[in-house]
Amino acid sequence: MNAPFRLPLTPDAASDDVVIVQNVSRHFGSSRTGLFGRRAAPVVRAVEDVSFRVPRGSCFAIVGESGSGKSSLARLVVGLLRPTSGEVTIGSVALSSLDDAGLRGMRRKVQLVLQDPRASLDPRMTVLDTLAEALTVHSLHRDRQARRERIDAVIGMVGLSQAHLTRYPHELSGGQRQRVAIARAIVCEPEILVLDEPVSALDVSVQAQIINLLADLQARLALTYIVITHDLALVAHMADAVGVMYLGRFVEQGDVGDVCGAPRHPYTQSLMAIAAQVSPLDRDRPATVLEGSIPSPLAIPSGCSFHTRCPRARALAAAGVEAVDTADGRLARLCVEAAPLPHPAPGGRSTAKCHFADQSLPDQSS
Repeated sequence: MNAPFRLPLTPDAASDDVVIVQNVSRHFGSSRTGLFGRRAAPVVRAVEDVSFRVPRGSCFAIVGESGSGKSSLARLVVGLLRPTSGEVTIGSVALSSLDDAGLRGMRRKVQLVLQDPRASLDPRMTVLDTLAEALTVHSLHRDRQARRERIDAVIGMVGLSQAHLTRYPHELSGGQRQRVAIARAIVCEPEILVLDEPVSALDVSVQAQIINLLADLQARLALTYIVITHDLALVAHMADAVGVMYLGRFVEQGDVGDVCGAPRHPYTQSLMAIAAQVSPLDRDRPATVLEGSIPSPLAIPSGCSFHTRCPRARALAAAGVEAVDTADGRLARLCVEAAPLPHPAPGGRSTAKCHFADQSLPDQSS
């Protein structure tokens, strides 16, 4: 934890970056004409030009609403999806260079823990069978005694007893099932865990236990985490760096203290305002809760994709602001017509894709 955040702006990979995602996009469907001239399904741009790096032993969080592309990005990182463009590198190995057999071997190093353990665990298998299957798939600990010793050690690491090994998923509580899912991931001795909403399906009282367990395992096993979540409280507790995702793109990313402590993008500010309503520790944060729902990825708005819901854009329109001071003199409808570039924060530890990231809103009181 507390590893320094490094913006993904340079092509060379530092030796301690265990995950490098460079300009990755994933599209579903096709815009080409189908058989007999019928129009094929439109393109869904689930992930669009996403880049980040994760130093070894740190935790990178990906935050956003449902439908923002977080889970698709998680599946790209573990190799369950192939990117339409861009590259995912694990260690020094580019996933695009691997065939299906190579990807299966790589998944021993990169394990995925899903949101709902009831759905991810086979109801016909005991906990012992579930953990033994993971070892069999990756050809680990083929000796029966060595395999059982490994399973006993891991089940203790996640806070369960050997008595749980003979139980089926329906005989376990939600928290116990999630501990089994985590045990199945770490039994293969991975380097990286991709955690897709690891506590959102659990009771509040159990969430803290699982978060503490994950923090303990990270320190104990020197794991690297990528956490997919919409819970900013979880981000503040676990992450070293964060990427805020909206409609398949990172709109703000950087050091977790900078992004969560002083958000510069209006989407991040709105997420923080919602978090403040849930936990009244920071009710004075000047942010407006979002209105409306996230647009369809089949029809992403032009310019800044967030402008249809942006309180900052609405304030500018209400104040009659049709222009801003830009270098080329083209000032009208900037949010609607031009996609914003990443604007580094003054300290250089975060970026925000907003035309007005460091500008105050016009005074609407007059």
